Amino acid sequence: MTHPALKMYGYHAWANGVIIDRLKELPQDIYHKEIQTGFSSISKVLSHIYASDYTWFDIISGKSMNEALAHEDQLREQAETKSIEEMKKIFLDLSERYKALLNSQEDIDKVIVVDNPYAGLLETSVSELVLHVVTHGSYHRGNIATMLRQMGHISAMQDYGLYLFMPQTS
Repeated sequence: MTHPALKMYGYHAWANGVIIDRLKELPQDIYHKEIQTGFSSISKVLSHIYASDYTWFDIISGKSMNEALAHEDQLREQAETKSIEEMKKIFLDLSERYKALLNSQEDIDKVIVVDNPYAGLLETSVSELVLHVVTHGSYHRGNIATMLRQMGHISAMQDYGLYLFMPQTS
């Protein structure tokens, strides 16, 4: 049986693909268009999700949080310059790396310690970190949905319930 955290990560990768596919259907200028909201453009939100996902991948892979955070701003800035088609590819590549890493874990619920430079030592597990990645991504995909509405466009359904009813390919 698949661990619930792995199933949730599958949902996260699927939902990222859904929102990216929706963005590809819209006029190209929507992706980088500056608007007045928490993030100044959809490209900045999607880049933030990507850079955060990558940072947590590094931490789950065994890097210290300081090491992982050292690259986050650079990753985000590089991602901000990419087209939506390029973003689809880098998200897909990262999700494949995540799935391989998570499937190689002997005990996804084993307690690990993360030294957060802002909050101190955190005793957690890989499964809890995966749930953080998923909920963080869901929150920010909601930002994208709101931004699309502000620009007169609709988003795409990406609810977990919908994912559960979709035929699973992996």
